[in-house]
Amino acid sequence: MTVADSARARHPDWDSLFEVAQGQQGYFTTAQAARAGYSPQLLYKYLRNGTVTRVRRGVYRLVHFPADQEEDLVPLWLWSERVGVFSHQTALALQDLSDALPSRVHMTLPEAWRQRRLKVPEGLVLHYADLDESELRRAAVVPFTAPKRTIADCMAAHLAPDLVRQAVVQARRRGLITREDEDGFLAALAREAGGS
Repeated sequence: MTVADSARARHPDWDSLFEVAQGQQGYFTTAQAARAGYSPQLLYKYLRNGTVTRVRRGVYRLVHFPADQEEDLVPLWLWSERVGVFSHQTALALQDLSDALPSRVHMTLPEAWRQRRLKVPEGLVLHYADLDESELRRAAVVPFTAPKRTIADCMAAHLAPDLVRQAVVQARRRGLITREDEDGFLAALAREAGGS
């Protein structure tokens, strides 16, 4: 059964669509709309009358849904079919660790995605790794890497050492990493500085 057939099979259920969108900062996908009974033609009607807006191919947003600080990340997460995890400098910013201000959004996808031919949204940097559940955290909607994983990723990506050091100290101060983690990260930074 296609998406259009699925939407025709049931009557549009605004409450169901709103519930899905509410859990995703007002965003929803074409497939999610179809499960709520909305055909592509009905979505087009809502686009024309201003009820929804198209954010990118297959991703829409309810126009009157209140904005949130993660709002820009949700469409990228939906693009990844909700398997992407925000990482590296983006995860630092989400956790308010260090003064890193990423100019692009970093996302880690499962290794299996490395083989896919993707049209990557502009401004998105992809990394590939199979993350363990213990390495994940979640903000209101989107997942991101836990502090220890985030710092390790930033070190491996050669983020400026002063920003990494700041993240390590802040994470330890807030109890997000252990003393042993802090000592290990600071020792690795010292070794890297000594080898330069």
